[in-house]
Amino acid sequence: MDYRNYKPMDPSGFVLLADYIPGIVQEIRYYSTYNFVGERIDGYEEPVALLTKEAARALKTVANEVNVQGYRLKIYDAYRPAGAVRHFVLWGIEDLDLRMKPYFYPDLEKQELFKRGYIASQSSHSRGSAVDLTLLDMRTGREVDMGSPFDLFSEISHPDSRAVTEEQFANRMFLQRIMMRNGFQPIDCEWWHFSLKEEPYPDVYFEFPVSMSYLKR
Repeated sequence: MDYRNYKPMDPSGFVLLADYIPGIVQEIRYYSTYNFVGERIDGYEEPVALLTKEAARALKTVANEVNVQGYRLKIYDAYRPAGAVRHFVLWGIEDLDLRMKPYFYPDLEKQELFKRGYIASQSSHSRGSAVDLTLLDMRTGREVDMGSPFDLFSEISHPDSRAVTEEQFANRMFLQRIMMRNGFQPIDCEWWHFSLKEEPYPDVYFEFPVSMSYLKR
């Protein structure tokens, strides 16, 4: 179906990721208060990951590959409503709200987060084919050490940063190679972020909430 016929509140091209990839680990940070804003983000009504069918299909192949090698995928964020991005922008304007600065952007001012590309006024997540993720070691039950935590806005989080150890860098490249082999592309400032190259809705920024019940109604 032509993506141009889709409306921002139409979730019919999306799936619940847990239905597509049973056993996937989810820690939807923007549903919680532990994120760079410090509160639940607008539009996150349930702690679930949604993706376009095409992105979910590609990610299922990734999950199968890493499972064979002793890992599971852990998802921090997937589809993000456009209203959530507006929440980020409004937060960026509020100069006095710095409560999460020590944890997520200790070396930067809020305004720099937008200038440096860590936060955008329009996000690829809102098109439904972008995902923030890491690897979980099935032997230890712990996240693989990538050298910096999710949403740490710093140069050390750039995929090619050599401020991390050789092992941490190798872990990043392992994840990146598998994602790229299966049709995803990275960005230069966040090791955890990948977008489907052949995304089905490249010009649509969806508005419907992150909600299993909305998706299945």
